[in-house]
Amino acid sequence: MKKHVISLWGFLSVALLSVAFSAAAATPNTAEPTVVMMSLDGFRWDYIEKYHATNLAAIAANGVRAEQLRPAYPTKTFPNHLTLITGLYPVHHGIVDNRFCDKERQQCYKMGMGKEDSTWLSGIPLWNLAEINGVKAATYFWPESDARINGMTPSYYYHYSQKSDYQARIDQIIDWLKLPPAARPHFIAGYFSLVDTMGHDFGPDSGQVAQAVAKVDTLIGRLRAGIKQLDYPVNLIVLADHGMTAIDNQKAFDYRQLSIDEQKFQVVNASTRLLLYAKPAVTQPDISALRQQLKQVANGHYRVLTEDYLQARHYTDSPRVADIILEVDAPSYFTAKPLAERHGGGNHGYSYIKDMGALFVAEGPAFKQGVMLPAFDNVSVYPLVAHILGLPITHPVDGTITPLLPALNQ
Repeated sequence: MKKHVISLWGFLSVALLSVAFSAAAATPNTAEPTVVMMSLDGFRWDYIEKYHATNLAAIAANGVRAEQLRPAYPTKTFPNHLTLITGLYPVHHGIVDNRFCDKERQQCYKMGMGKEDSTWLSGIPLWNLAEINGVKAATYFWPESDARINGMTPSYYYHYSQKSDYQARIDQIIDWLKLPPAARPHFIAGYFSLVDTMGHDFGPDSGQVAQAVAKVDTLIGRLRAGIKQLDYPVNLIVLADHGMTAIDNQKAFDYRQLSIDEQKFQVVNASTRLLLYAKPAVTQPDISALRQQLKQVANGHYRVLTEDYLQARHYTDSPRVADIILEVDAPSYFTAKPLAERHGGGNHGYSYIKDMGALFVAEGPAFKQGVMLPAFDNVSVYPLVAHILGLPITHPVDGTITPLLPALNQ
């Protein structure tokens, strides 16, 4: 059973997709509520106050804010964007890190590979859930939104381009919202990477992050103003995949000193974690021996993760979970570069600490005003959006809407 979790979830998604198609044909969606969900990559939960993000503060005051949006493990970009959009933990939607390998496929994944091979991805993303229920959807650069998941794409989407103008993205979203009713998307997902990029390059306490926050806050303000000019109400959700914390180059750990036999193990440096995948000829005693060796020489630099540790983080029972995982705490990270070549700044991907917490604010007809929610897990965003849009969830998901009920009008 353990080896087939991903394929099982994929099978259930496809089977239930056909059921949903039939249901949509029989009972078309007529209420047509609208949700625009914007992701600000790397926008930590406290950046609103830290950097005076007035437009995001206004959304929170006029609607709902969470103390934190808790990311799934690991606290990386692609796993968490897929969790937000599918309601599944990474081992269930399949993207278990930004880079990882699959022991059954004997292949490795890197960010964006779903565009060419959607079999890396499982689950039914919100844009597909909308489309199969007769609701048009649009995406602007949400990770893997150009992949043909379940053999489908949103009605409107763009292939990722880092050079795409940020204001043009806002203008396009407003233009989608202004389309005639028959062509108009009622679920739109958008994405900005700027805050994350500056956080990595310069650290969360830098002037560059302050400027990035100001820029995306202004963009959200323009989006909000454009929404207010429409002749129908829109629910606006602004969130992030994870936070950011400062790193220290002096405390980075050079994993080359571990002398791992790469004839036997595929090594993937995930920065905050080192993923070791046993190659086909490697035996279980070989794995156990290396695990014990790595424990003996850890000397406090890292920990060798146990099954219990991973189970507590919903990160087991998948051929994509490495045979051995080493993990560090901030401000350390794994590297193969000498000190002079290391680049400081910030990082995420650590096991959950407060700095990994993400932004969540929302306003619109579905939400009450002036509500502060306790921190909640990001798997709950999927059932929230489905509820607002009136979309039935007939397939397995890991999230529940329960933590958000106190914030909702209906």
